[in-house]
This record gives sequence, C-alpha cells and structure tokens, in this order.
Amino acid sequence: MALDQSFVGRTYPPTAPYEVGREKIREFAEAIGDANPVYTDPAAAAAYGHPEVIAPPTFVFAITFKAAGAVVEDPQLGLDYSRVVHGDQKFAYRRPVRAGDRLSVTSTIEAIKSLAGNDILDIRGEVHDEAGEHVVTAWTKLVARAAEEA
Repeated sequence: MALDQSFVGRTYPPTAPYEVGREKIREFAEAIGDANPVYTDPAAAAAYGHPEVIAPPTFVFAITFKAAGAVVEDPQLGLDYSRVVHGDQKFAYRRPVRAGDRLSVTSTIEAIKSLAGNDILDIRGEVHDEAGEHVVTAWTKLVARAAEEA
C-alpha cells in the first residue's frame, strides 16, 4: 500500500542533543580510512582555522539517520521498515561539525513518491548546535521495496 501523501511536510520534534567527542571523530575517521590530521590533531585543525578537531563530512549520518527513526517508526505513516533500503544521502554544510558540538536534529518528510510499487521517502534533517546555529542539512532517501506477489 502506498504511503499517505498527507505526511509530506510533517516535521518531528528535535532530538535530544548529541555531544560530538574527539574520540568518536577519531574512531569514525579511522573506520572510513581517512587519515586527515584535522580529524585527530587539534594543532592541525587550528592550522586550518578550526577551533577544534572537525568531523569528516559523513559523520553526521549517524545522528541524522537515528533522528529519521522518528519518521520511520511513526505508526501512522505505516512504513514497513523490513522492506526498506537506503537509496541516497547528501549533505549541505554551513560549517564543519566540531568536537564539543552538541547537535540536535529536526526531521521533516520532504517527499513521498510511488514508483513501480515502491515507496520512496525523502527525509530532510536540519542539524543545529545548542546555540541554535544551523550546522548542516542532511537528506536521506529511503526506498520501501514493493511486496513480492505470492
């Protein structure tokens, strides 16, 4: 069954703040194989004008995808998560994520489409620091595959 188009534009409450730690950034950079010293060395980050080590650009996926869980788990939406695959991801940064940031995400359903029996859900996550400064916008595309016919 197709997802309800009336959910387009629905915004979910902001998440509790997530504190970005140096160790989490280091672990993430190591996991993706990026040895850029601005991710691990405060002096290297300062040499590039950053007040603290910064996170790789895809670091925020972890918190924006978790925030999208409010959408995915909304029983009124009726999304069958067992059929969902991650379709796409993109980011638009105002500034880098830094160690010490306390970030909250507000998720909004931007679009719902049906294509060949598949539901395509676009979720926008607006990430702000605790001062209310906009840090990054993340777009997540989820595809709920059509149920197989018996």
